[in-house]
Amino acid sequence: MTENVPVVSSRGDRKVTERNRRSHMRALYSKLSSLVPRQTSREVVSVPDQLGEATNYIKKLQIRLEKMKEKKLNLMGTGKKRNANESLTNNSRGIIRGSKSPKVEIHQMGSALDVSAITGLDCQFIFNEFIRILHEEQADIVNASYSVVQDAVFHTIHCQISEFGNRSERISERLKRFVYGSGAF
Repeated sequence: MTENVPVVSSRGDRKVTERNRRSHMRALYSKLSSLVPRQTSREVVSVPDQLGEATNYIKKLQIRLEKMKEKKLNLMGTGKKRNANESLTNNSRGIIRGSKSPKVEIHQMGSALDVSAITGLDCQFIFNEFIRILHEEQADIVNASYSVVQDAVFHTIHCQISEFGNRSERISERLKRFVYGSGAF
């Protein structure tokens, strides 16, 4: 004798499964919609329109990201759109070469340290690197500023250092090594 085994997936089971799938998709659409900025928030937007808005928003973000990456490369001196007069590279040893060589002067007066640098417009990232190095050396920055005059940038940093050993000499060495390389000064 053979027994009849009831069919597991009845019509009711398929309806429940489909209802759960739709519910899950609505929740995902809602989540996606909440992540996309909308011009008018009171208007009900259809699911295809939500997907279109999300697609456009993601494309705009991708374009914005590419522009920001290009801007970062240009600020770092490795941008693609640089001409021969602006060739600036920051190689792995920290040596900076460019059409306008930076000039750095460091003066110590007691526990005060003054750092002055003159660079071209294509070397503005030097200011950030100087701040980073001074911070690493635990110098307290009192004042930091820069001025742009025609095609030159004048950077000035005033800081206080504790007089432990040769800290000012070490700071001076690190800053000059960053700009000129290890054997250039």
